[in-house]
Amino acid sequence: MPKSAARSATDASTELMIVAKNLTKRYGDFVAVDGINFEVKKGESFGLLGPNGAGKSTTMKMIASTSQRTDGELSILGKDPNDHGPEIRAHLGVVPQQDNLDRELKVWENLMTYGRFFGLKNSWLKVKIDELLEFAQLEDKRNAKTDDLSGGMKRRLTIARGLVNEPEILMLDEPTTGLDPQARHVLWDRLFRLKEQGVTLVITTHYMDEAEQLCDRLIVMDKGKIMAEGSPADLIRNYSSREVLEVRFGSARNAEVAESIKAVGDRQEILPDRILVYSENGEESLKQIHALGFEPLTSLVRRSSLEDVFLRLTGRTLVD
Repeated sequence: MPKSAARSATDASTELMIVAKNLTKRYGDFVAVDGINFEVKKGESFGLLGPNGAGKSTTMKMIASTSQRTDGELSILGKDPNDHGPEIRAHLGVVPQQDNLDRELKVWENLMTYGRFFGLKNSWLKVKIDELLEFAQLEDKRNAKTDDLSGGMKRRLTIARGLVNEPEILMLDEPTTGLDPQARHVLWDRLFRLKEQGVTLVITTHYMDEAEQLCDRLIVMDKGKIMAEGSPADLIRNYSSREVLEVRFGSARNAEVAESIKAVGDRQEILPDRILVYSENGEESLKQIHALGFEPLTSLVRRSSLEDVFLRLTGRTLVD
């Protein structure tokens, strides 16, 4: 079990691992992160949700103590990363967006080599590597060349590598990008197990389902600013309706029909290919549309998601 699991549940619920106040990062005239405020508690799974260019990765670099802030305050494990970068990095695990494993080394050798960067003893690493290979479900791939692994296996190995130094905070930048659905679910299970062990997770993603599955609490970012903060359930409750009715009338007719059915539901969003009707009862809204004399080409009733929250806050989808 990681070191971070050793303290009591009371400590975990109150100790702040990360504190950001008016955190700002500029590159010349471009403001990548614009005066954001947030806190991350010990043992929490905290997410940064938003599209590419929202400022998520820049925020992660500042937390990882590899990029200095331009303005504001930032405390990681009680220390200022501008002054104590090496000390902080010794207690962090980092899983980058792109796997950067040594392709020519064997699986176990990747872990051993990385562990040596932290000055860990070979005798300790041998035991730790066995533990990490079991955790990552890679025991039978121990002596395989990294280049021969599947995408999901490489991702699990990258996470295992990030755990070599038993970090207090594990940072994951877009952890499942490019993985098939089965590999994503296996990875989610591994991350959930880490959270159960008390590891603090900081995750960036533009996948709404991933944020809902993994995050206790998250911030929604766009253009360097925080648009909203809370648990996935709270955000959906506060910024969307219980259900969403998706109807299509054809790209040439959607806007015209939307004007005629605008009284249906609580509100609507008109997208190029469909109309989203936000309602507490999607089936009832569909009946109302039929009663007005309109027959959609396709219709779908679903629960609201974080995608709907982001659309409400920014006027665009997460993948725009």
